[in-house]
Amino acid sequence: RRQGSIGRCAAALFLWMSMIPVCSIAMTLPSVWSDHAVLQQRSSVRMWGWGKPNEPIRVTPEWSGETIETIVGWDANWQLMLETPQAGGPYKILVQGYSEHIIQDVLIGEVWICTGQSNMEWSPGAGVDGGEDLIRGADIPQIRLFSVSHRTSPSPQLDVEGSWQVCSPDSVQWFSAVGYVFGRELHKSTGFPVGLILSAWGGTPAEPWMPENVVNEDPFLLAASGKLQQEEWGPVAPGLAYHAMLEPLTRFRIAGAIWYQGESNVAAAESYDRVLAALVLSWRRTWGYPFPFLYVQVSPWAYGTPKAGAELRDAQRRALPRIPRSGMAVISDVGDPENIHPSNKVDPGMRLARLAVSRVYGKPDVLDCGPLFSEMQVSGSDVRLFFDHVQGGWITASGWSDYFEVAGDDRIFHAAQARLEGETIVVSSDAVPSPVAVRFAFTNTAQPGLFNQAGLPASCFRTDQWPLNEP
Repeated sequence: RRQGSIGRCAAALFLWMSMIPVCSIAMTLPSVWSDHAVLQQRSSVRMWGWGKPNEPIRVTPEWSGETIETIVGWDANWQLMLETPQAGGPYKILVQGYSEHIIQDVLIGEVWICTGQSNMEWSPGAGVDGGEDLIRGADIPQIRLFSVSHRTSPSPQLDVEGSWQVCSPDSVQWFSAVGYVFGRELHKSTGFPVGLILSAWGGTPAEPWMPENVVNEDPFLLAASGKLQQEEWGPVAPGLAYHAMLEPLTRFRIAGAIWYQGESNVAAAESYDRVLAALVLSWRRTWGYPFPFLYVQVSPWAYGTPKAGAELRDAQRRALPRIPRSGMAVISDVGDPENIHPSNKVDPGMRLARLAVSRVYGKPDVLDCGPLFSEMQVSGSDVRLFFDHVQGGWITASGWSDYFEVAGDDRIFHAAQARLEGETIVVSSDAVPSPVAVRFAFTNTAQPGLFNQAGLPASCFRTDQWPLNEP
């Protein structure tokens, strides 16, 4: 009888214990849905997670008090939509399944992805100009920071490793300096809370940051990718960073993306405009809407291949019309030709913010970028150059006119004389009586000193597409 009693007790205990773990381990959330998060304001925001099949899920955001319900599917996934109000908070979000979770200290504001390679990743604590001041002034609780850990994967992943941190001297110290300055200026200008998600990896070309099928199914992009060499500091194969560090975030609603990358694509610089456009299109397709995409033109540096850096920068310029709702910050004046990682990270961040404030947040009167070549007209031996974003005329530094070259049908470039005429520039050379092409600042390390009235530098450019076969 004693053995039977023990058996019955054990069976009852097993039944009771078998129920408890199911409740405690059922419903879970991705890392981006956690304390201190920022959600995109005035949007339909997708919330998702995992649980037991048929587990009922109830979500109650504090800002509305309304409960939204769904059921976990057969594949253990669930999702629902939350309607967010205008910027504000902090709020709590109650999430109930077989277990219960309260997400604390949630702000409603503007969410931006910050991505690229090392110049985006570089932090205030890693020796940037004014880094100590950036850290000291970073007590801004209305800004939140989320850093994604380096990971690779050949297939889509469900989640990223990271957590939201309130912006403070401690948390900003190892966050992106460019991203932080961008977010700080955006917050100052709009007054909105700002969430910044950093997913960047030094040394990576663009290809690891897009789905591999985008590259593999396009012969042009595949050929460009084939010119990249594997390096010791990060992946180069298509998809590897995207699947592990970006794709798990593509269900999270964002306002836009900022991008600082290109140095690792100089081996196929002539293709970068199409590579970048393909990357942005793939992201927008996955997120499901055409969010703004703002990027930094890489700065002058003495690359080993003649003109490779200039060609890369010009390809970034040419990418603009390929990418609707885009903008490019030129930083030739604050770069360092002897350092591929310029220590000035404040100006790139501020120029990205200037683009966002102008083009995303309704202040179109702001002169938001440097002059960009638009067209040329030939009259005899003179070539008149037209530019966008010059409004109000030019500011020049000594020697600015030395950076123009012209060529005739023989494709031999000669130094040109240049003069300002209103918002145009007229160039000519006695050695070229019938010019057909113009180049400006087309060397790896050019810092030409040609600005608009906002003090923003003009981008390098070339009007020809001739092979760059210099020795």
